[in-house]
Amino acid sequence: MTPNPLVRFLLDGLVHALSAMNETALLWLPPVLGVILVRSWIYYVRMQFNLSRQYILLEIKLPKETFKSPVAIEMILNGINLTIREGNWYVKYIKGMSRPIFSLEMVSIEGNVRFFIRTEPDFRKLIETQIYAQYPNIEIFEASDYATHVPYGQPGSDWELFGMELAFTKPDPYPIKTYPLYGLEGNPKEEFKIDPIAPIIEFLGSLGKGEQSWIQIVIRGAKTKEVPGGIFGKETDWRKEGSALVKEMKAKSYEAKKEGAFTAPTKGEMESIAAIERAITKPGFDTGIRVLYIAKKDSFDKMVISTMTNAFKQFGSADLNGFKPTNVTSFNFPWQDFTGKRLAEKKAGIFNAYVARGFFNPPFKSIPMVMNTEELATVFHFPGQVIRTPTFERIESRKGEPPVNLPF
Repeated sequence: MTPNPLVRFLLDGLVHALSAMNETALLWLPPVLGVILVRSWIYYVRMQFNLSRQYILLEIKLPKETFKSPVAIEMILNGINLTIREGNWYVKYIKGMSRPIFSLEMVSIEGNVRFFIRTEPDFRKLIETQIYAQYPNIEIFEASDYATHVPYGQPGSDWELFGMELAFTKPDPYPIKTYPLYGLEGNPKEEFKIDPIAPIIEFLGSLGKGEQSWIQIVIRGAKTKEVPGGIFGKETDWRKEGSALVKEMKAKSYEAKKEGAFTAPTKGEMESIAAIERAITKPGFDTGIRVLYIAKKDSFDKMVISTMTNAFKQFGSADLNGFKPTNVTSFNFPWQDFTGKRLAEKKAGIFNAYVARGFFNPPFKSIPMVMNTEELATVFHFPGQVIRTPTFERIESRKGEPPVNLPF
């Protein structure tokens, strides 16, 4: 039987291609193997360094009265914007060292809202000093990791999970709506405050028995942003990217004016340019945000998922940036996962990544956003009295410390 001409053509082409590859293997094989070896080495040393780090979880108890604006949190973030441990190629690519990583967390355990910061023990004093400088009446103490108390995925577990990560809707230099746009920059009176974190706190406080929700903001001081490509991965500078965007937006108006078709920039365009210029002047953090809703199977409420997603919409604007869900633990069509195995793997993956607080290094490496201190302070700050969620626990007063001059 004579084979189809098209099939014969394709088979002949494949044979010739394989023959050519075999004859030129000494030219292309060593570089390919070299790239694989270098990438494997970087993956290995970074994972080993990351796994060798020890971490503690600090719980923050707020006083009965908290009147400070998110400016206070921005000051704290300025103090922990560390870009150490990556000084040269040797420590970065041979030893696998990476910048200090912190995790800012807002958590609801059956409606009880709590705040945590995860850090290496070496930076505990730095964090406590920065926080006490802004909030003298606050309480900070080491806590056990709540995420390890949920046996999700273990044999016989009766827990269900929905998770997602958040990504920007626009390039990083576009900022989200930050607290100055809500009038919080000047510490207004409590009765006049409109706090953008209120929908998140209200959502967390609305959960009931058998339900939990965890919000994790993993950060490290931004230098250059890694993106896929090249042997070592390509790197971009978010500040240069922002300057290029501003230049491009201004150039459009200039070119239109030169061609006689000038239309003045809209108020939104002018605000976008000013917002980008302001944003790139502030210290930045590589940032990864995860949100989990986890509950006992008989308490799992699918309606909570939309409430959880909508809790972040107030940070978005058509002229600025916003958040959108990504890496969601669901599929749009049934044929994408007939057996349910892929969904189970996605849920286990995001749960394990949350527990490990991984985002920037193997084995839980993703592409982060860059958020400046003002943006982060908008999304994570200690709410004032304007938020009166009944399950939001506050301390009556800070525990007193003994005078330093007590006799022995």
